Amino acid sequence: MASRSYSNLLELASGEPPSISQIRRRIPRVMTVAGIISDLDTDSDSEGTSPNSSSSPRDRTILVANQLPIRACRRSDGRGWEFSWDEDSLLLQLKDAISDHGADMEFIYVGCLRDEIPPADHDEVSQVLLETFKCVPAFLPADLLARYYHGFCKQQLWPLFHYMLPLSPDLGGRFDRSLWQAYVSVNKIFADKILEVINPDDDFVWVHDYHLMVLPTFLRKRFNRVKLGFFLHSPFPSSEIYKTLPVREELLRALLNSDLIGFHTFDYARHFLSCCSRMLGLSYESRRGYIGLEYYGRTVSIKILPVGIHMGQLKSVLTLPETEKKVKELKDQFLNQGRVMVLGVDDMDIFKGITLKLLAMEELLKQHPEWRRKVVLVQIANPARGRGKGVTEVQAESFATMKRINEAYGAPPDYEPIILIDDPLPFSHRIAYYVVAECCLVTAVRDGMNLIPYEYIISRQGNQQLDNVLGLDSSTPKKSMLVISEFIGCSPSLSGAIRVNPWNVEAVTDAMVNALEMKEQEKQFRHEKHYKYVSSHDVGYWANSFLQDLQRTCRDHSQRRCWGIGFGLRFRVVALDTNFRKLAMEHIVSAYKRTRTRAILLDYDGTLMPQASIDKSPSLKSIEILNALCRDKNNVVFLVSARSRDTISDWFAPCENLGIAAEHGYFFRLKRDAEWQTCVPVADCSWKQIADPVMRLYMETTDGSTIEDKETALVWSYEDADPDFGSCQAKELLDHLESVLANEPVSVKSGQHIVEVKPQGVSKGLVAQRLLSTMQERGSESSFILCIGDDRSDEDMFEVITTSIASTSISPATEVFACTVGQQPSKAKYYLDDTAEIVRLMQGLANVSEQQTLRTQQNGDLGT
Repeated sequence: MASRSYSNLLELASGEPPSISQIRRRIPRVMTVAGIISDLDTDSDSEGTSPNSSSSPRDRTILVANQLPIRACRRSDGRGWEFSWDEDSLLLQLKDAISDHGADMEFIYVGCLRDEIPPADHDEVSQVLLETFKCVPAFLPADLLARYYHGFCKQQLWPLFHYMLPLSPDLGGRFDRSLWQAYVSVNKIFADKILEVINPDDDFVWVHDYHLMVLPTFLRKRFNRVKLGFFLHSPFPSSEIYKTLPVREELLRALLNSDLIGFHTFDYARHFLSCCSRMLGLSYESRRGYIGLEYYGRTVSIKILPVGIHMGQLKSVLTLPETEKKVKELKDQFLNQGRVMVLGVDDMDIFKGITLKLLAMEELLKQHPEWRRKVVLVQIANPARGRGKGVTEVQAESFATMKRINEAYGAPPDYEPIILIDDPLPFSHRIAYYVVAECCLVTAVRDGMNLIPYEYIISRQGNQQLDNVLGLDSSTPKKSMLVISEFIGCSPSLSGAIRVNPWNVEAVTDAMVNALEMKEQEKQFRHEKHYKYVSSHDVGYWANSFLQDLQRTCRDHSQRRCWGIGFGLRFRVVALDTNFRKLAMEHIVSAYKRTRTRAILLDYDGTLMPQASIDKSPSLKSIEILNALCRDKNNVVFLVSARSRDTISDWFAPCENLGIAAEHGYFFRLKRDAEWQTCVPVADCSWKQIADPVMRLYMETTDGSTIEDKETALVWSYEDADPDFGSCQAKELLDHLESVLANEPVSVKSGQHIVEVKPQGVSKGLVAQRLLSTMQERGSESSFILCIGDDRSDEDMFEVITTSIASTSISPATEVFACTVGQQPSKAKYYLDDTAEIVRLMQGLANVSEQQTLRTQQNGDLGT
C-alpha cells in the first residue's frame, strides 16, 4: 500500500484543474484583443484547446522563471508596496533586447517575488503587478519555499548538476523525498498561475532553468497542444552522474513534455541525449541541422545556443558619470602606480574556484619575481545565492589564503598582491574594474554559462569618453585577455581565450603569465575576434533564435491528433497525423467477418515477439494462434522475417499451412512441405569474404556486439553494447562497408541496433507484391489484407500495399489494414501499442475463424 506522502505526491502530480473556489480567487485574464477578455471558466476540450479562443494581434509569450524581474519594497509609511523593474534580470533583458531587434512580441511574466508578501496583501499585489508590469506572482509559504528552493533545488539538484555526488550528508545531502514533494508542489503552483493567463491556442510558454523542470508535465496535461519551450541555464551532467538521482526518469519525462529544450553548449545537450538513450531507450537524429527526439509521435527539438549579454544596457552603463568617476579612481590606484590589474568576478560559492585562483596567483609571485610589486589580483566576490556549510567554508578559506599570500609577498603600505572585495558593488563600479583590468581570470570548476567574460570584452571596447579618461587615442586598437576554465559554458564560444584546467594550479599560473606577456598585436587580434562574436550574439539574438525555433517546432500542432496517457509525472502526450490512428478491434473484426479471401502478412521480431525478449523462440500460444488462422481456408497467412530459413522453419515446424519468408523475403515457401523459392535470382555471396573481416573488426572493438552469418546476408548487431558507443560504431561500420562493397551487388542498411548487408533488390516489399499477385493469378483476389510490422524493413511492405491501392491493382473495396507497432512515423495507416496488443488482435481473429469453421461444419452436418 502506498504511503500517505507518496499518495499526496501522485495527487500533486495529477495535473487536475483546480477547484471552483480556487478559480473564483483568480485574477482576471490579460486581454488579448482590446475589449475582449478570455472567459476564465471556459473548459478546454479533450484536445487541450479553447473553444472560444481569440486571435492575438501579435505573438504573446509567457516567460516563467523562479523569480520575477521585479524589486519590491514597503512604502515608507508602511501602507502598501512599491515595485520597480530589476534591470539585472535576464527575463527583462530578454524583452528589451528582442524589442531592439525589431520583434513585435508581448510578454507576460510568471514567477516569485524575492520579498515575502503577507497573505493579506496578495490580492492587491497581484492586481498591481498584472496591470502595471504584466507580472503574475506565485506566492509560496515560507516553509514550502525553504524546502523547494534551499532544499531540493540548492541542496540536491544544483550540486548534482555541477558534478557533486551526495557521498555523505556533508556533500549536498542525501535524497529527501519530502523535499522532492515540495519541488513538485511548487511546480504545480506555477502551473496554476500560468492557467490564469494563458490562451492555449495562441500563446507560447518559455520556462527557464532547473527550478521548474516538472512544470512542462502539468502544462501538457492541461493543454495537450501547448506551445512550450524550456531552457536550462545550468550544466547538465553526464549520465554517470545524473543517473544517481532517484527521480531521474520523472525529470527526463517532464522535460520531454516540452516542444523545444535549450542548452548553452553541445556538451550539456549531449549529456541530456545520452541520458534519454540510456534510461528511456530513446534515440535522436539530426534533420537539416536540427536535432530531434521522437517521443510518442512528437518531435522534441534540441536547441544549442549560449545566452548573450544585453548590449544596450551595458553600453549605457559605460556612459554613466559614476562609471567614469570609478575608472578615474582605479586608474590612480593601479595604472598610475605602475600596477597591472588581473580581475576575477565570481559568486562566493564552492564551484567558482576562487581559492584555486588565489593559489595560482601565489605560484606566479613565487616563480616570477619580476612581477612582484607590479601585478595585483582583484577578486570581486559576489554574495552566494545558496547557503550552508560549504559556502561558509569557501569564504573562510578564501580570506585565509589571501591573508597568507599578502603577508608573504606584500609590501605595506602601498602594495597588496591580492585584493578581495566581498561587499556588494554597484554594477557601474564592476564595469569600471573591467575597463581597467589587463586580464580577466574566470576559473570556475563547473559553471553553467558565466557571462563575466562577455561583460569584460564589451567593457574593454569602451567608448570615447572612457578613452579620454585612460589617456588612450581613439584610433588605438582595443585589447583584452581572458584566462578561462574549460568547464564553463562560455568557453566554447571564446576561441581566442586561454583555456585552462582550474585544478591544475601551475597551468593556470602559466596562462596568467602568458596573458600578461603576450604581444600587444596578438592581444588586439584576440579582442577583435571576441568583440565581433559577443556583440553580434547578444541576449536578443539568443532569445529571437530560441523563439523562432519554438515557432517552427510547434508549426504542425494543429494538424495532429493528440491525447494524453500515463499517470502522475509519467504523463505524456501521444501526437499522431490525422490519417494515422489506433487500430480498433471491433473495426477489424467486423471487416474480417464479412470478407472471404484474406491475406495476412506478419513480421516476427518486435511484432509477435517483443524485442527485449531473451528467448526469441515462439510460445505455444503463438503457435496455436497461427495454426487457428491457417486452418481457415479463407486465409493465406505469411510470416515475413529477417531470420534465416533454418531458424524460422525449425521454430514454426508445427504450423503446416503457414507461409514463411526468410531473410527479408529472399527465401519463401507457401506451406511447410513446399519447396523453398527465391524472390530474386540466386545471389553470388562472394562479397562475404570482403564484408566479414570488416564486421569482425568492429565486433572485436565493440563489447556486446555480435555477427549473424545468414545464407545470403551478414548482420552486425549491437543490441547488447553501450548504446552511445554502439550507435557511433554502427555509423562508422555503415560508411566502411559502403566503401569496400561499392562495386558489389549488395545493399548496406542500418536498422534497429543492427547493420545489415544483403543482396540488392531484396526486401519484404517483394514478398507482399509476390503474394498479392499470386492470389490474383489464381483468381482469389484478396478482399481483406492485414500487414503488421515494427521497423524500417517492414515499411517496404506498407509501401507496396499503399502503392497498390493508389494504382488500383487492389480493388477499392478491399479492406486494408497496414499496422505498425508503437506510435512512430510510418507508412502504415494504423498502429497498436505493443506486441501484447498484436497477440490479442491475432487471438481475436483466430477465435472468429474457429467460430466460422465450427458453424460451417454444423451446417454441413445438418445438410447431410
